[in-house]
Amino acid sequence: MTRFRMFWSALLIFALTASPQAVRADDECILDSAQAEVKMKLAAASKAEKSGKPADIFLAYSAVLADGCMRDKSIEAKYRAALPRLGRDLAKVAESKGHLYSKAPAIEIIGDKPPRVTENPSAFAWLEAAGDYNEANRVMLKAAHAKSDNLEFFRTAWNVDDGRYEQLNRTTGERKPYASPPAYRQALQKVASANADRFMKAEEKDAAGLTGSTMAAGSAAASSLDKLKKASDWMRFLPGGDKPARVRAEQRGDTIMTRSDPTFSQGLARGYYEFADSPKAKEKLAQLDKKSEESARAMEKSAEKVKGSITEKSAADQKKFNKGKANLEKELGF
Repeated sequence: MTRFRMFWSALLIFALTASPQAVRADDECILDSAQAEVKMKLAAASKAEKSGKPADIFLAYSAVLADGCMRDKSIEAKYRAALPRLGRDLAKVAESKGHLYSKAPAIEIIGDKPPRVTENPSAFAWLEAAGDYNEANRVMLKAAHAKSDNLEFFRTAWNVDDGRYEQLNRTTGERKPYASPPAYRQALQKVASANADRFMKAEEKDAAGLTGSTMAAGSAAASSLDKLKKASDWMRFLPGGDKPARVRAEQRGDTIMTRSDPTFSQGLARGYYEFADSPKAKEKLAQLDKKSEESARAMEKSAEKVKGSITEKSAADQKKFNKGKANLEKELGF
């Protein structure tokens, strides 16, 4: 959620839910400049109404409601009632054009400039700005289904409540963070489950190559592990988490370890065990580390033995050479 969206949403929700303030002697709203500001915003709202442009009316009404010095209760009531309706109407138009979601808010504030309508706001943006979270969620779900394989967008939909607040409690003066109904995330979990299943099924086809040739096994393992990790990304949004993907990864590692080429297979199995990250997988990784150390020591000893053998042979050859040289020199009378 962008900073602009959070700020403007909070401003509008406050305007829609805050109770009128009592006039105090030290109230800055009694200043002529404050009253002039309110009159200017009311005039802008009247002008927008005459233009008949819903977006301009939405912007003008929200600006009046966000002004803490606006004290005309009848106008406040009128604008509060109209804003959600305007938001739904504007969202309906955007939705009919297929413009369901965009990161940009419906109303943006840049620097010290007055708020303005963002270019081509999405249906979600209008509903969010109007505080109609139920309808905003409906549009978000529609967009999530349209982009069902887009994990980044799914995360945006999952965290839709970030920056949202419930209506002001007029008794306590508090506003609690808003939480969407359970049905919203349950609908998203169906999308996550479908994607996880898709990757798990595709992984089964890759796994068939783990018992093939060295080249086939290496390619199959890379593709298989990649799909298990992608399935895991989607499973994390499900109640049971990504355990199924990690359990299968451990199983794939065990399958590879049955191959007759341990030096090659141990490297592939390690990737699966590291991803599985279970107590058993960690134990198997420890065993692989031990085998690797033993193999390294054995190779080191073998190298030292070969080196020693070469050194001994070189010494013997040198001795033989020196003896032959001496005999030759003797024969030649040197």
